[in-house]
Amino acid sequence: MKSQFVPTNFRANTLVLIEKCNVILDSYAAQGFDMTLRQLYYQLVQANEIHNNQRQYDRLGDIVNNARLAGLIDWDYIVDRTRSLRQLSTWNSPSEIISVSAEQYRVDKWEGQLYRPEVWIEKEALAGVFERVCNEMEVPYFSCRGYASITALYSTWRRFKNYLAKGQIPYILHFGDHDPSGIDMTRDITDRLIKFGLTPKLERMALNYEQVERFRPAPNFCKLSDSRANGYIAKFGLESWELDALQPDVLAAIFRTEIENLIDVSAWDSAVELEREQSAVLHKISDRFDEVVAFVG
Repeated sequence: MKSQFVPTNFRANTLVLIEKCNVILDSYAAQGFDMTLRQLYYQLVQANEIHNNQRQYDRLGDIVNNARLAGLIDWDYIVDRTRSLRQLSTWNSPSEIISVSAEQYRVDKWEGQLYRPEVWIEKEALAGVFERVCNEMEVPYFSCRGYASITALYSTWRRFKNYLAKGQIPYILHFGDHDPSGIDMTRDITDRLIKFGLTPKLERMALNYEQVERFRPAPNFCKLSDSRANGYIAKFGLESWELDALQPDVLAAIFRTEIENLIDVSAWDSAVELEREQSAVLHKISDRFDEVVAFVG
């Protein structure tokens, strides 16, 4: 929704840039994606609308903020996933929560599958890119926020131990930046889980160098202050690439293709049918709630 709070007279060239932002934002909103400022910035860089440097990023942030306040950019299209209000849900009646539960009811469709996939993302800001498709495929995901913490790895050990006991194969799909630390994080996950006695199937899904060559995301200079920079530069040169620079639909497609290849379709369809039947029962209870109350009473 666009809402004007501060009327602003923008320069003509700024209005042109705002319109180009709206074209990108509208396109991704139509596909079900919202974006972070960083993602929008990289799409503009990729389209040669702005230069790839910190000054241009800061300028874009100011323009977008002012344009939103002026009612020129939809507030819902750009998100800040690191700051959000959390509160308890409330309901108008017991029948309402039963109706909502019927819509949200899920059976564990991965229960009868060989693999137990999880998506691990280096950055919190990119969780929203994966949220829609992960929810659709019912795959859990979480942001490592850099190197995974020891607490997160311990929780992983507990989950994976249960999967292994059921004869399933835990499978981590890791998404991170193509820079010295981002690449090393994939190794770090494997090495530290081995200390817990786990040897998980782990695949670095993105960002990989062949994807850099294919999609040509906007580059950054490698951080020379990173202790792993020398080894990285020897192999890849002075440029590095952020996961944010890939288009959201590209990231979603990489994930979706891998997950679809893992699924036993027959077992999945059986679980879907069971879920439909059990959800229908909840809907009936909600629709005839007064009768249920009378019966219980």
